[in-house]
Amino acid sequence: MLYNILFPLADQFALFNLFRYLTFRTGGAVMTALLISFICGPAVIRWLKSKQHRGQPIRDDGPQNHIIAKQGTPTMGGFLILIALAVGTLLWADLSNVYVWIVLLVTLGFGAIGFADDYLKVSRHNTRGLPGKLKLLLEITIAGIAGYVIMQHSAPNISGMLAVPFLKNVMINLGWFYLPFAMLVTVGAGNAVNLTDGLDGLAIVPVMIAAASFALIAYLVGNVVFSGYLQIQNVTGAGELAVFCGALIGASLGFLWFNAPPAMVFMGDTGSLAMGGALGAVSLVTRHEIILAIIGGLFVLETISVIVQVASFKLTGKRVFRMAPLHHHFEQKGWAEPTIVIRFWIIAVILALIGLASLKLR
Repeated sequence: MLYNILFPLADQFALFNLFRYLTFRTGGAVMTALLISFICGPAVIRWLKSKQHRGQPIRDDGPQNHIIAKQGTPTMGGFLILIALAVGTLLWADLSNVYVWIVLLVTLGFGAIGFADDYLKVSRHNTRGLPGKLKLLLEITIAGIAGYVIMQHSAPNISGMLAVPFLKNVMINLGWFYLPFAMLVTVGAGNAVNLTDGLDGLAIVPVMIAAASFALIAYLVGNVVFSGYLQIQNVTGAGELAVFCGALIGASLGFLWFNAPPAMVFMGDTGSLAMGGALGAVSLVTRHEIILAIIGGLFVLETISVIVQVASFKLTGKRVFRMAPLHHHFEQKGWAEPTIVIRFWIIAVILALIGLASLKLR
């Protein structure tokens, strides 16, 4: 909004030249979202506590220490993330950019699904929210619409194309098969982050790491000079998503202040689905879908652990892990919660560095 109002005045007032620079506006989005989280956080948490007398329902088949340690903690804290993210984006991004709206609406749409799921869990005082099939159908619908719009607004030479990392200008033409692939990426990312969100601070920091990585990627692919130098596909207009990613970083950092152990609030599906969907949508626009699987490798590992556990139990009657997702396996082995969280953060940093290395190693 500020960009659209003040950019036309840049020729008359030198100070407004700052709004020409993505880096300045990205920094502004980070600080705006962070301040909104700090200012609104206590009020939002008090409101959630007043509405959720028992807090988030804790699964009986989960780690037994959670029933005692985490009982009464309010959920749906992702609402705070969404407020800060939306305001930071709308204030600093170029609102004439269609990619900004696509990614923002996917984020809010997934957040709305998560909010409905959390609300049903809290109101019914059990862990059953939206029916799984309905939840998946809604996610696929939003992801499908977003994928279609992205295809329609992409340049002809990249529409329906899948970039291959570590190879120079190699793209696979998926044609209309790109649409179901886009749905898989967005829905998969949303649910992968959701599965990872099981310990205080576990999911939010890897989300910030991934958002920072994709802020850089969006800036580079949106710049003709840098994308040409790095021999990656240029996507006109994608650079504006650096502002969105900046707002996501700021909102997540502010939420971490309240989610740090012992958590004052949980993000719930409201936050985890929204942030995962956001990362998936950004990866589609920037044509770095496969890189998302590397940078967000921690989320992939958590998801695979659940798939392997379910498949193994159904086929053989035996469990591979003591408990799934993966972080619960290490809890059952006796690892302290802070140890698991910090070590998983380290893994997320390493994977992000590997993913970013693909920009140059071609």
